[in-house]
Amino acid sequence: MKNTITKLSVMLLAATTVLTACGGNNNNNASGGNAPATEAPAGNTAATDAPEKEVSFTIGYASGDPATKKAIADTVKKFTDANPNVTIKDLSETSSAAYLDWLKTKDAVGEFPDLVEMRDTQVFADAGKIVELPADLLDLFESPPQVDGKVWNAPMQVNAPQGIIYSKKAYADAGITELPKTYDEFIAIQEKLKSSGITPLVVGGKDIFHMGFWVNKFLIDDVYSKDPDWNSKRTAKTVSFTDPDVVQGMTDFKELFQNYVDKGWLSTADNQTASILVSGKAAQLYSGTWMFTQIAEADPAFEFGFYAIPDREGKVNVIGLPSPAGWSLSAEAAKDADKTEAIKEFIRFFFAPEQYSVYLASINAIPSTKEKVTYETSEQMQVALDLIADPNVTKSLAINNWWGDNLIPPQFRNWYYKLLQDLVMKDGDVTDYMKQADKEYDNQVKANSL
Repeated sequence: MKNTITKLSVMLLAATTVLTACGGNNNNNASGGNAPATEAPAGNTAATDAPEKEVSFTIGYASGDPATKKAIADTVKKFTDANPNVTIKDLSETSSAAYLDWLKTKDAVGEFPDLVEMRDTQVFADAGKIVELPADLLDLFESPPQVDGKVWNAPMQVNAPQGIIYSKKAYADAGITELPKTYDEFIAIQEKLKSSGITPLVVGGKDIFHMGFWVNKFLIDDVYSKDPDWNSKRTAKTVSFTDPDVVQGMTDFKELFQNYVDKGWLSTADNQTASILVSGKAAQLYSGTWMFTQIAEADPAFEFGFYAIPDREGKVNVIGLPSPAGWSLSAEAAKDADKTEAIKEFIRFFFAPEQYSVYLASINAIPSTKEKVTYETSEQMQVALDLIADPNVTKSLAINNWWGDNLIPPQFRNWYYKLLQDLVMKDGDVTDYMKQADKEYDNQVKANSL
């Protein structure tokens, strides 16, 4: 994989401007360079004669993506190596279950993490399970998204675009010399790949979260790029899943899966997709920038490209708005002053430029911090950065990443993804299935209001 050095500080300035316009969303010093002014200087032994107090806390995060899991685990180890008085117990588990369901299970058995990667912020904030981000951490970030006028998260990164990761060899072998300018041209590419004898697309459908990549591609193109407030209107029953725009998007989803996706997609795990791609069993994978490292590690000689799929009119719409997600402090942990201070020190360490740049580079992520970060990036990541910085590219969010009036019932996302799996496997009628979606959505809204 060809690498170039990119000064992210320059590009991210432009990216921040775009996001604002869209209206949103090995450091041995545990303080990460953001220690309080009252902290004793490093050489002041008078303040360190007494042994440091032993403290421990638990941590939980979504671990379905191997690269992200390793990046966080490596950061935890570096922090505890530098702070031997702090013990961090990692509760995270890799499974095909949805992260929200895993968190709810942990809560039910009394194991809700002290420091938790929060994605469904409003759900857990409303339930009183997390507290606001401590005020002395707010200055680490430029303008983190708020829920109910409050900042609940230390955003781990800015949402990055998803797109097609493709084998350059497979494209060349199929005679594909240009990237698509419209969705119809993208489908023509799938036909060329299929005719060349290779499976066009690999999908990790065994993991329900992976389904969201394609589902949201079509929802963003046909729904959210035109109406960012669609979710709130669905809650108010003024729009429907049976409306032509949703039906069109889900019809495209169904036809893509039936015609161009590897037949074993429902039993393929997300962490198998990189090896399937580099082995030549499939030509493309639709996923996010975090996969670049996994693909390069699976086969350093594998040549691949990345692009966002345009819609039928040739417009490019991607995930790219900020959302309220990131590290959050549990309400229970916040009752313990020593635990809270240790967690705050970990957060400062996590976002210290020397450490944070390593984390970002390992998963090809975009920094969320106010302090500029520079790291080595790739040809493929440059495409993602250009998409974020391009004012002509519409930035949006996935169905479950909206908040406020646009928050959907928390269990609906997984139910809907499973419904669409069933739609494909049973060759169902799209409109009939969307009627089921309307009914389930309304039932969940009603249940949540009781």
